[in-house]
Amino acid sequence: MNATDVIRSTIDMSAMFVDTYLKDLSDADLLIRPVEGMNHIAWQLGHLIGSERHFVELIKPGTSPALPPGFQEAHAKGTHAEDDPSKFYPRERYQELWGAQRRATLALLESLSDEDLDRTDETFPSFAPTVGAIMNMVGSHPIMHVGQFVAVRRKLGKPITI
Repeated sequence: MNATDVIRSTIDMSAMFVDTYLKDLSDADLLIRPVEGMNHIAWQLGHLIGSERHFVELIKPGTSPALPPGFQEAHAKGTHAEDDPSKFYPRERYQELWGAQRRATLALLESLSDEDLDRTDETFPSFAPTVGAIMNMVGSHPIMHVGQFVAVRRKLGKPITI
């Protein structure tokens, strides 16, 4: 197993977690907050999609699919308290956007050499200073959020799935 294989495994595992936790949630369920002050799943999905797109574009501009107009703004930090359902998307649309971005992310990963993974750039964040670190962070970032998905699932009485 090489570095690309490990990163792909992390990306695939986080996608499996997100997809498994979402599969039986309704659009209304996506707007439930686990506890007051925590982000609802709809906002988190937009944040995850937008963040992944941002980081992939740092590595190779033009790699990611376009997002709907206003998508990034609707899921920016300052909008995390928004609860108006009309400002968010149905679960299936988030899943479509998530899948399209994931396919682009994995295609980029497959095109990278070991030397590419070591590349740095002044535009990269300090917490992920190389291409490899960014790609690994793209894989692990959703895992930070799915704990909140689980809290919503428990609140709704949904079955334990993982």
